[in-house]
Amino acid sequence: MKHFDAVVVGAGFSGLYMLHRLREQGLTVRVFEAGTDVGGVWYWNRYPGARCDVESVYYNYTFSEELIQEWTWTSRYPDQPSILRYLNHVADRFHLRSDIQFNTRVKSAHYDEPTGRWLVSTDDGQTVSATYFISGVGCLSSSNTPDFKGLSGFTGEHYHTGTWPHQPVDFSGKRVGVIGTGSSGIQAIPVIAEQAKHVYVFQRTPQYTTPAQNHPYDDNYIRETKANFPAIKAKLLQSWAGTNIRPAPDRVTLNDSPEERQRRYEAAWEEGGWMNTGYKDLMTSVEANEKLCDFVRGKIRSLVKDPQTADRLMPTYVFGSKRPVLDTNYFATYNRDNVTLVDVKAAPIVEITPGGLRTAQAEYGLDTIVFATGYDAITGPLFRIDIRGRNGVALKDKWEDGRQIRTYLGIANAGFPNFFMITGPQSPSVLTNMVLSIEQHVEWISDCIRHLRENAIGSIEATPQSDADWSQHVRTVADSTLFPRGESWYNGANIKGKTMPFPIYVGGVPAYREICTKVAANGYEGFVLTPVPAETV
Repeated sequence: MKHFDAVVVGAGFSGLYMLHRLREQGLTVRVFEAGTDVGGVWYWNRYPGARCDVESVYYNYTFSEELIQEWTWTSRYPDQPSILRYLNHVADRFHLRSDIQFNTRVKSAHYDEPTGRWLVSTDDGQTVSATYFISGVGCLSSSNTPDFKGLSGFTGEHYHTGTWPHQPVDFSGKRVGVIGTGSSGIQAIPVIAEQAKHVYVFQRTPQYTTPAQNHPYDDNYIRETKANFPAIKAKLLQSWAGTNIRPAPDRVTLNDSPEERQRRYEAAWEEGGWMNTGYKDLMTSVEANEKLCDFVRGKIRSLVKDPQTADRLMPTYVFGSKRPVLDTNYFATYNRDNVTLVDVKAAPIVEITPGGLRTAQAEYGLDTIVFATGYDAITGPLFRIDIRGRNGVALKDKWEDGRQIRTYLGIANAGFPNFFMITGPQSPSVLTNMVLSIEQHVEWISDCIRHLRENAIGSIEATPQSDADWSQHVRTVADSTLFPRGESWYNGANIKGKTMPFPIYVGGVPAYREICTKVAANGYEGFVLTPVPAETV
């Protein structure tokens, strides 16, 4: 059996940087990646219109000044091909591929108490051991296709946005059904509609989506950004989500007149991007939140010509309790003659037929079905691996299938020595600039491992009390906001039978980084550090 100092799962942003950091420390590392190349979620998400909702000059690694200077983004929001090219560039620049095993899915990782090592088994039949087992699987890598009756008998083609083919899909002359109107559906529908004969959009929950206002970067902006990047990074690290270099909003919604609110909302809409930066009480005041909701609903009515269609597109949930979506011409797409909106909350999908789809009210002939049904998020990617800690206890059982998540900092777990999660549950993760949060976790984990090795410490493990205290803190902070009030993939509402408490730390990037820094500075407070046995030193 081969032994490595560390095994890392996934070769996306997390796995690539983790590999780079650990190799710099002289560790032997094996990264296992299910895909045929690097990229993580951006390797799989190749659907039409796929684009990140964080501005490209902020959505990149910041650990290397040379890397920042040599890479140039071309537009405000990076599309999937651009991000994938970037990650391939990183892999080549730092010579990372030699320690990545592609086409290999990790099936299980069991902690072996007698040896203090993790035994990691893969789908090609091999088992390796490692001192440290590190998850870089991300939060959105386990795609979800509902178990629709009759799908196996469908005679056309069907695709999931999260596992899109590597070759272009031609929708010309096709009747296309798109099931789902989350971020991937909202991005894909306008692009597909430009090609297809007809698009039927099967919507369960209408969304608040705001214009990205994407545009090419000019040369001057790029030069200024590169020249000032250290200062930009410092500002990002002080912003709540790590996505904005402006000062935090200090205005209270209801303190402004209706006319002033409207002016500020209109300016934000025209600028594009997330609409949650104008007032500081958006996610703490129901009244403030509803004012913005009313504004967006008014925009929908003005953009969609048919009043009945506009009514069906009208969201009613708390803005921000589902992932905010940025779009390009989404609402205008419903003015096309070849686009039909179907409300499947009023008339649920009954089955997929050989020639299409049947709801409780009608049958639709389809040549192609696109499942934009999202992911089994946050816990799903981890639960796809049989992870077992002390006494053979499965992570899935410890967390009660997600109903009772307990972590320390979203990085570690009591009962699972030397197991680290990059942007795991109960960390800021998907509410933030993921690359910035990934960097912070990778650096914290690699610094921790350096400390263990320099001080002859064999294992590090969160205490049960640390698990309990951190998990309670995460819940308390979330409950002081409006975030838990929605039903979304944040809390598993999109997965049949899945329920979990709000699994994301909403205290913000600066507060979270400060907590993690203090834990390390205080000798890894909240952890049990066990020395290497004397006979093996």
